[in-house]
Amino acid sequence: MQPEQTMELYRQLRASQDKYVYFLLAAVGAAIAFALNQTQGLALALSQIPLAVGIASWGLSFFCGCQNLGYTNSILYANAEMLKIESGNHPEVGNHPQMVSAASQGIRIAIERNITQASKFGKLQFSLFVTGVFSYVVWHTLEMWLRVQT
Repeated sequence: MQPEQTMELYRQLRASQDKYVYFLLAAVGAAIAFALNQTQGLALALSQIPLAVGIASWGLSFFCGCQNLGYTNSILYANAEMLKIESGNHPEVGNHPQMVSAASQGIRIAIERNITQASKFGKLQFSLFVTGVFSYVVWHTLEMWLRVQT
């Protein structure tokens, strides 16, 4: 594969991943707003515990999505710095082979850690979103059942 094709493929992948994270962030925001709107004028009741779990899950999902984006941006920045270092153009490292090697190794370790964290937060973002949806459906079903009982 040509270097230009590889870069274009990387760009497309990165854009797709970003769209996915932003989609989940938007869905979570809409879900929280909708759920809160559904409870306007209601008094607190034990039957709303599943709803509280859902909203808490969505809030944590939002947090995880933001963390994922932060780690992803850190990874991209570190990659850019590593390219400068390995080309000998970094102002603090220069082109001394041992300095370049040490700096590159340190950045690679940091990138691997950030990849692990970004992946963890990305998986949590989706899992917590789904947990929130499930909890909301449980709450809604419970509320319908309680209305029939009265």
